[in-house]
Amino acid sequence: MHFNHYGGSGTFLAADLLNVDVLDAPVLRRLLTSHEMASRDVDAAQAAAIGSWLEGVRPLFGEPSVERQITLVNGLLAAATTSVRVSMHDGNGPHLHYITGTDDPVARISAAIAGGLAVAVCGAGGSRLGRCSRAGCSVVYVDTSRNGRRRFCSTACANRVNVAAHRARGKSVVPRG
Repeated sequence: MHFNHYGGSGTFLAADLLNVDVLDAPVLRRLLTSHEMASRDVDAAQAAAIGSWLEGVRPLFGEPSVERQITLVNGLLAAATTSVRVSMHDGNGPHLHYITGTDDPVARISAAIAGGLAVAVCGAGGSRLGRCSRAGCSVVYVDTSRNGRRRFCSTACANRVNVAAHRARGKSVVPRG
């Protein structure tokens, strides 16, 4: 699945932020830069505010009910956006902005993430927002595979599950003799 630049940025940023061990200001600035977000100058209090807000984002990933995802996204949009506008700037083509009239990085980052997740839910029915299927792994991901059937965050997690299943099958075989 192809995500447009603006919607994809918010969606992929959400996954990356949810997957960090400690979300402090330097980590947040690094991720905002790598995702080409305009609002990058954040302090410790703003990083903490984003971290708290992200706990409302986490349930979207791996949620099997599209209706529940829509409810969650609408709540995030209501809390984070003031309006939706089409914009062109900095050499980019037309794209959506989900907030206007503020320089507050917490508001801008929250709006970009909420908007990106709305694009993901509307464009793929939410099935592309995944959570690793390996027990004990809490990593979330955006499934960009062609068939949309990704189940694990990484090959390492998939291999662990498959090896464990293979070993379990081997123990249940009764030896002939």
